Amino acid sequence: MCDIHGSEPGNKPSSKTVHVTEAVGTVLAHDITEIRPGEFKGRAFKKGHVIREEDVCHLQRLGKEHLFVLHVTEDEMHENDAAYAIAKALMGEGVAIKGEPKEGKISIIAERDGLLKIDRDALLEFNMLGEVMCATLHDNTVVKKGQTVAGTRAIPLVVKRSIVEQAVRIARRGPGSSSQGQGVIEVKEIGKPRVGVVITGNEVYHGRIKDAFAPVITKKIEEIGGELVGIYYAPDDKFFIVDRLRELLNAGADLLITTGGMSVDPDDVTRFAIRELGADDITYGSAVLPGAMFLVGYIRKERSAESMGQKTSAPCALPSAEVPILGIPACGMYAKTTIFDLVLPRVLAGEKIGRRELSELGHGGLCMKCDVCRYPVCPLGKLG
Repeated sequence: MCDIHGSEPGNKPSSKTVHVTEAVGTVLAHDITEIRPGEFKGRAFKKGHVIREEDVCHLQRLGKEHLFVLHVTEDEMHENDAAYAIAKALMGEGVAIKGEPKEGKISIIAERDGLLKIDRDALLEFNMLGEVMCATLHDNTVVKKGQTVAGTRAIPLVVKRSIVEQAVRIARRGPGSSSQGQGVIEVKEIGKPRVGVVITGNEVYHGRIKDAFAPVITKKIEEIGGELVGIYYAPDDKFFIVDRLRELLNAGADLLITTGGMSVDPDDVTRFAIRELGADDITYGSAVLPGAMFLVGYIRKERSAESMGQKTSAPCALPSAEVPILGIPACGMYAKTTIFDLVLPRVLAGEKIGRRELSELGHGGLCMKCDVCRYPVCPLGKLG
C-alpha cells in the first residue's frame, strides 16, 4: 500500500521537531496560518516551503518556537528542485518555463507560434517512473506563442534523487535532442509558403459548374500566413496539368496543391500528372475520412529547376530541399475539415509525410460530422 505521496511506506520522508532557529534549510511539513485581526487571515507558509533566514523572525512573531520539518538527505530532492530539473530536460526548441515552480509543478509554454511535437514513446517511459509526471497537449497541435503546452511536476514532496536523474536521462533521449540533450516537448516553426494551385476537372474548366475549391483553399492558405502565387484551372488532361504546375514552380511556388481528379474514374488523371511532373515518394491514399483519396508527393528543387531550364530554384520559405505536392480529393469542397487540415501544418513545419504518417492517422481519423465543426477542439487526427 502506498502513502499519499505515491511512495512506498519505507520511502516516506522522515519528519522531526526542531527549534525554529535551527530550521533554516529544512522543509516545512505543514501549512502555517497567520491571523491579523481586521486585516488578514490565511496561509503564511505552505507545506513544502524551504525555511530561510528571513523567515525565522516572521515565524517567531506567529508564536512558532518549534516546527515539524522534513529532513531532505543528500540522495533526495525537494519537489520544486526536482520539477525544475525534469522540466529543463523535457524542453526542446520553441518552448519555455512559465514562472517559478509551485508545489512541485511547472507549466511549459510555447515560445513561438508553431506546431507542437511530442516524443510520445519517451513521454510514456518518463511517466512510468511514477514519482514524476508530465501532461501535454496532443502531438501535432498548432499552438500560439504563450499558450500552455505541458505541465510537469514531482508527485511526492521529497523525491529520490535517483528517480529524478532517471527521468532526466529518459527526457534527454528524445529524437529532438540537441547538443544540450533536450527534446521531448518542442514547438516547430511553421513556414509561410508560396502556394500554387491547380484546380482540375472538365466540368469546372469548361464552366459547366461553379468552382467551389478556390475560396476554400484561399481561406486556408491565408489563415496560416501563406501567399498564393497563382490559381489555374485545368481540364482532365495530364499534360495540360503538368504545364500549369511547371508555370507555378517557375513563379516561385514552394508548395503545390491540386484539387479533384484523385479517384479511380478514367477521367481522373491528376495523380498521373503529378508523377509526370517528376515527383518522387508519392503516397496515394490516407487512413482518414474525409480524405481517403488524398495524395502527397515531393519534387526535388534541383529537378524542378532543371525541368524549367533554370540553374537554381527560387529561394524557399519552407525548411525542406523538396517542393511538397498535395492532391486534395473532392471532399475538400464540402467538408470543413479533412486530411488536408491535418497534414498541412506538418508539411509546413518541414516534416516528411509518407505512408506511415498517413496510416497512423487511422486511429482518430474518422470525422464525427458534428452539426457545428469545432476543429481543432475535436478528436479528429489526435493520436492517443
